[in-house]
Amino acid sequence: MKKYQDVNSYIASYPKDVQVLLKRVRATIRKAAPKTEEGISYGMPAYKLGGISLVYFAAFKNHIGFYATPRGHAEFAKELSKYKQGKGSVQFPINKSLPLGLISKIVKFKVKENIKKAQIEKMTVCSRGHTFYKSSNYPKCPKCWPGYYTRK
Repeated sequence: MKKYQDVNSYIASYPKDVQVLLKRVRATIRKAAPKTEEGISYGMPAYKLGGISLVYFAAFKNHIGFYATPRGHAEFAKELSKYKQGKGSVQFPINKSLPLGLISKIVKFKVKENIKKAQIEKMTVCSRGHTFYKSSNYPKCPKCWPGYYTRK
């Protein structure tokens, strides 16, 4: 497997006609989820939100692989049924138009799912038993420290 520094170098390593398709997938993901972290994982372009994997994509000889595991595929099973699938993957043929609208819908679904998951993982209980979502904006319990958030 080749090592890529970033998504630009990944895309540049393919023939021009495939680069066009990869750029379209990338732009669709970035438009549907503008606050994602972009990088390379498992040797392919990967997107995370809140530190949680969102989607991946990769170029192959005859298709563009798209990975929105686990629930991204299950939620859109009917729409994805016309494409060849593997465990956690779907193959969009290179010789047919990419379903960019469907990719956008899947990414938006995964964004909502990741936000819920991130909130659940950040849920904290203070020493007095109050439940709150701990974040950089709210590091302390807002019920125990109400003045902490109103100070300038």
